[in-house]
Amino acid sequence: MVVLVDGQRKELSGGFRRTTNNRMELMAAIEGLKTLKEPSDVLLYSDSQYLVKAMEQGWAKRWRANGWMRTPRERAINPDLWKQLLDLCERHQVKFAWVRGHAGNPENECCDRLSVQAARAKNLAADEEFERSAAKEPSLFDLPDD
Repeated sequence: MVVLVDGQRKELSGGFRRTTNNRMELMAAIEGLKTLKEPSDVLLYSDSQYLVKAMEQGWAKRWRANGWMRTPRERAINPDLWKQLLDLCERHQVKFAWVRGHAGNPENECCDRLSVQAARAKNLAADEEFERSAAKEPSLFDLPDD
């Protein structure tokens, strides 16, 4: 991720050995907001429609209000991360904006390079919540074994 604050630029990256792209998009937003020491006005750009729509259209708040249910029979996916993100958005004034991926946006292209580099790292940590959830309901994730 790229964090720009008061003319300062910070590039951060990381990853897990087995997770999903959606979880990583959420984690990037969370980690970016965690870098802010004071409550701030934030414009958070992402190429993840999942992230941007869930926040801008109020889906994540509705899932939380409904006990992390998307519908009466369908659980929300990634409630652990949505909770963290919603909590951070209560500290900061955050507006989410979608940017098309791989369309020449310099910051988005940088984020893509950082994420590819992080995913290739050896000895990645476990995304423990994902692995617990995948073990309980593997059909939700459809990831092959490594």
